[in-house]
Amino acid sequence: MDDSGYMALALDLAHEAGAAGEVPVGALVVSDGEIVGRGFNQPIGRHDPTAHAEIMALRGASAHLGNYRLPGCTLYVTLEPCAMCAGAIMHARIERVVFGARDPKTGAAGSVLDLFAESRLNHHTAVVGDVLAAECGSLLSSFFAARRGRTLVA
Repeated sequence: MDDSGYMALALDLAHEAGAAGEVPVGALVVSDGEIVGRGFNQPIGRHDPTAHAEIMALRGASAHLGNYRLPGCTLYVTLEPCAMCAGAIMHARIERVVFGARDPKTGAAGSVLDLFAESRLNHHTAVVGDVLAAECGSLLSSFFAARRGRTLVA
């Protein structure tokens, strides 16, 4: 499967988050072609500010692989990671991050800042952005428009 295929699966997880009333972001971790971790945003339901999609997927992958380090793994997420998630991704030694929509308010992979490019840090994760960006962005826009009581015209 290619990046777009895995991102489509992450979008399915984002829909689960939206159906639960959470911001619709989904993530998964892939190791050697196998999905080893899945997650979607759950901070509201879990009363946990760290329960972002990426963190949930990292937790699942770490439990599945029996290691807090995830070298050789790729994390797919529908929204550009925030600073908290970027830090966790680097601490887990994720090899590559692939994200969908950019986040102009909290994105830490180039939109607001780029923690992944910070040369003073000891681990560097490769980043690929804008994979299925229109689909990922549309899901988020629709979710927030509905919360504000507006509908979007396609």
